[in-house]
Amino acid sequence: MKIDVILGLQWGDEGKGKIVDYLANRYDVVARFQGGPNAGHTLVFDGAKYVLHTIPSGVFRADLVNLIGNGVVIDPATFKKEMGKLDEAGVEYKSRLFVSKKAHLILPTHRLLDATSELAKGKDKIGSTLRGIGPTYMDRTGRNSIRVGDITKPDFQARYQALKDKHMRIMKGYEEHPEFDLAAEEAKFFDGLENLKSITAVDSEYFVNRCIRNGKRILAEGAQGSMLDVDFGTYPFVTSSNTITAGVCTGLGVSPDKIGEVIGITKAYCTRVGGGPFPTELHDEVGEKLRKEGQEFGATTGRPRRCGWIDLPQLKYTIMLNGVTQLVLTKIDVLNIFDEIKAATTYIIDGESTDQVPYEMDEGVEPVYSSYKGWATGLENVKTFEQLPAAAASYISALEKELGVAVTMVSTGPDRTELIDRSTVSI
Repeated sequence: MKIDVILGLQWGDEGKGKIVDYLANRYDVVARFQGGPNAGHTLVFDGAKYVLHTIPSGVFRADLVNLIGNGVVIDPATFKKEMGKLDEAGVEYKSRLFVSKKAHLILPTHRLLDATSELAKGKDKIGSTLRGIGPTYMDRTGRNSIRVGDITKPDFQARYQALKDKHMRIMKGYEEHPEFDLAAEEAKFFDGLENLKSITAVDSEYFVNRCIRNGKRILAEGAQGSMLDVDFGTYPFVTSSNTITAGVCTGLGVSPDKIGEVIGITKAYCTRVGGGPFPTELHDEVGEKLRKEGQEFGATTGRPRRCGWIDLPQLKYTIMLNGVTQLVLTKIDVLNIFDEIKAATTYIIDGESTDQVPYEMDEGVEPVYSSYKGWATGLENVKTFEQLPAAAASYISALEKELGVAVTMVSTGPDRTELIDRSTVSI
């Protein structure tokens, strides 16, 4: 039995949560392998909208096991709020939700450091979500971090105080400090810790491998997008973890030969939140039209997303990095109102044409576009690929030809039922 992987191929916000939720009933376990509450996975069904930040998107499927892997960083206060939303929705999850003992904790002072560091960057700020993700991963690699398994240790308070003191010493090196009520945030943190104790903590590497041996089907869920990968993204405008397929191995504790299908998700256009390069970004009325029609505002931060046409050199790059076996195209319905649709097929860099992503993707990258006819009609009643308007089918076929991977699912709206499926993930 193999682990199938779902991950984003752009700069995040590709609609991963909906696809995980849709496919979840074909699996026994859904496992998050990296990231933290800087992620926002939005699910819409039965007339209601839900946003998950840390808990896997399979939680709404009854009897499905959900695991928060060791590669995830957890803010206990945020986690408590998330659990509260599930409680309000009447979702029974505590018997089905497990957390790795090796997952690292986000302290209030991690968030304080995050905000202070971003403030100090001024106009060069990265666009952090200010959730403390970066400083937590820094302590993780610096071997100073506190993990879920430490919560019940008799010296936990001493460990907490030592790490807090370290952070406060670092704070003294900054001239400006943001408004931050540390005492109030600490109260929320420790309250959240008590709540976190109600979730079963496991040795997740043994948990996952035992599931594999027992023939359980596992779906690994990524957060953010491949272009935010700390190694292969648009550094330094990236997240602090490995968002690509390789991150599944380190974020769950499995060997590479356990990876099965890799389902890459891309929007039918492109968006980005925060700073950093974005070659196909549109600063005109077309970009604003995409933003308005797609309701492109961050699920975690509420920030307006930058919008542009789909970028095929960028997608070829992330398909290569991830070993993508099938593509999911989301939010194609946003393009219903456009008479003309564009896709960047190559770049011009220093006068030369290329379809490779350069070391630096900011200045001097000029996209070359191909144009496609729009379909100017709604897709509400479209349930199969054969029912797609000819222009929409032609656009999808062109993407498949350029990218060399089959589009097996197309999302035609926000609800879990608005999806055309010819995927090779068996039921």
